[in-house]
Amino acid sequence: MKKLIIEFIGTLILVFTVGNAVASGSPIAPIAIGASLMIAIFAGGHISGGHYNPAVSIAVWRRGKMSLIEMLMYWGVQISGAVVAALLVNYLNGDALKHIAEAGAKAKGASTGQVFVAEGLWTFVLAWVVLNVATAKKNDGNGFYGLAIGFTVAAGAVSLGGISGGVFNPAVYVGLIVMGLKSVGGIALFWGAQLLGGLVAAAVFKATSDDA
Repeated sequence: MKKLIIEFIGTLILVFTVGNAVASGSPIAPIAIGASLMIAIFAGGHISGGHYNPAVSIAVWRRGKMSLIEMLMYWGVQISGAVVAALLVNYLNGDALKHIAEAGAKAKGASTGQVFVAEGLWTFVLAWVVLNVATAKKNDGNGFYGLAIGFTVAAGAVSLGGISGGVFNPAVYVGLIVMGLKSVGGIALFWGAQLLGGLVAAAVFKATSDDA
């Protein structure tokens, strides 16, 4: 139960930051988002592993560090945390989010293939980094893992945000739907790319790591 509570809180912190950072229009929003993930990992990683992301959880499951049932329970609380966070963001920034959604609807977006590649590739990078810095025996007890993971998200958001929005997290995508910033119809595309990225990361880790 403690692990599930931490995963709920950590995902809430992440999605709450995502929504408010987007609503603010700040050019350093990706840094704030990466920082929020970093602090959530440092705060709760020693309890739950600090996933806060179903794609990371599926990678950890395939790596053999959690059971299927535990993974599905993580998914449930991660998505729940994202929904609660999104509702709070809507309450605080309803008008701003509406204008952003309207502007996004008018803008020319990337192709389906471009979005799939961007989301799949960087979710792979994120999950691979997590597996190497947070689950590898040789890095056990290190003090940098939260920083490494947070900056991975920030780097992806800066470099790929203009293509896919820089989501890299199925729970975050659900939160963005609740905020009106993403469509329900995009779930298959984003979740498919993100979960595939997590699975490939686990396969690469197991093929290349001495700890696998």
